[in-house]
Amino acid sequence: MPREGAPPAVAGAMASDARHPGWTGRLAVVALALLWGLNWPAVRVALTEIPPWTLRTAGLALAAAALFALAAVRGRSLRVPEGRRLALAFAGLLNIAGFNVMTAFAQLHTATSRAAIVTFTMPLFATAFAFLVLREVPDRVQRIGLGLGTLGLGVLLYPLAGGLGIPLGVAFSLGAALSWAAGTVFLKRARIQAEPLAIAAWQLVAGASAAGLGMLAFEGLVQPFPLSGPVIVALAYHVVLAQALAYFLWFEVVARLPAGTAALGTLGIPVVGVLGAMLLLGERPTVPDLIGFALILAAAATVLLPRRR
Repeated sequence: MPREGAPPAVAGAMASDARHPGWTGRLAVVALALLWGLNWPAVRVALTEIPPWTLRTAGLALAAAALFALAAVRGRSLRVPEGRRLALAFAGLLNIAGFNVMTAFAQLHTATSRAAIVTFTMPLFATAFAFLVLREVPDRVQRIGLGLGTLGLGVLLYPLAGGLGIPLGVAFSLGAALSWAAGTVFLKRARIQAEPLAIAAWQLVAGASAAGLGMLAFEGLVQPFPLSGPVIVALAYHVVLAQALAYFLWFEVVARLPAGTAALGTLGIPVVGVLGAMLLLGERPTVPDLIGFALILAAAATVLLPRRR
């Protein structure tokens, strides 16, 4: 995700064939939904005093360091075939840099709850891109999901547009979803033969590097400055819990999680994000917001949850 949403750096990891998930695996799924869901309001608070490029550079760099440390502890190889490194870096630009930077700017221009839900249209775009690029024909349930998602977006956008086009915050959220979906499909098409942990870690390096260049270009080297108490707490949560700890936790348990359990945990992220924004930021979604949220969440469920064939 990651990050506020599910972890784009590890796209495809949820398809892991778990054998004995146990109660610890299920608790881990709940913990991850809480960690990544509450990251939405935490980032919004941090953005009140920290520039977006700087915030993303720090968070992604720490997440990359966490995965490199995890690889060292577990003795995992981080080697990527030489001919596939450029492809992996490009995937990182889409999955990590594009997603994270645009979700940060989305929260500066629209309600956090709305940004979280609109960003979660990603599985719908991924299904469409997979059809166009990989020739994966969506089944009947997935087509229903695409219809629900389109309807949900329409409900969200109609009262916001006012005849002036898509609001900027929603446009950034859609851009984040599109970037994540394109990166996921590109990564699947690239068929990079490497450890999942290596694929995730190097994507984070690419994303942190791109965010760092953006920071230097648009914000410069930010000098140390005093932060308020709430921002310090939010920043600590973002970089330590929602980035480093969450990625450690994800890769410790993902091999033991069935796809259905992991997908349910992913569906919990925007729910926690919306509730967190309401409780911590005082946001009050409108009736069209709630209807659009419900339709998009239902649409994502039809795409993400495994079905018997």
